[in-house]
Amino acid sequence: MATGHPKRKTAPASAPSETRSTAPAVPRGRTDKPRQHNRHADLLDAAAHVFRDKGYGQASMRDIASASGMIAGSIYYHYASKSDLLLAVYSEGVRHVSEAVDRAIAQPNDAWTRLEAALCAHLEMMLSTQPNSAPYASVFLQVSPGDFPPEHRDKLVALRNGYEQKFRALIEALPMRRGVDKSLLRLHLIGALNHVPSWYRPDGRKSLPAIARAMTRHLRLALDTAEPEA
Repeated sequence: MATGHPKRKTAPASAPSETRSTAPAVPRGRTDKPRQHNRHADLLDAAAHVFRDKGYGQASMRDIASASGMIAGSIYYHYASKSDLLLAVYSEGVRHVSEAVDRAIAQPNDAWTRLEAALCAHLEMMLSTQPNSAPYASVFLQVSPGDFPPEHRDKLVALRNGYEQKFRALIEALPMRRGVDKSLLRLHLIGALNHVPSWYRPDGRKSLPAIARAMTRHLRLALDTAEPEA
């Protein structure tokens, strides 16, 4: 009788083990762009109000957090620094004011009438007659290049120059006497506009449209090649 080797008991097959991913973990660090979040709009609104009321230099992230109802650390979920937040608010301010000026000058064909419409739109944005846009517009018009944080200076200057280009084009279109320094005129005009909030009173004798009309007429009397109508 042939003898056979005893059969060996085989171990039951083990369940397949889970395969672990060898891909590196994605870092959770901040990116250059703000993360989308349902509090983002509230944060920008609060920052615009705080920058307007306290000035960029005096405002703190804690002030902005308090105004937005967020804890200070939560702001960094959206923006890495106060200067990043200023850039976002300033960009919105430029957009609001630019769109207001574009709407104002869309209809008139006369160059002087277009300038008057642009002056009026600029003043209305700066003096809070457009509630939703006013804080953003105020930050854009109040924060001077000397206050720009160095890390965003080039971007902020480019935004400011892009807006002022509208007035450069409006002034270039004016029929003026030869020899007028149009670049200096533009700077003089914008400086005068931005000084209006220091003396304007809503219950004063001149409305914003009346101020814009008077400023335009004064320029025209001094510079136009033709006598303006009374």
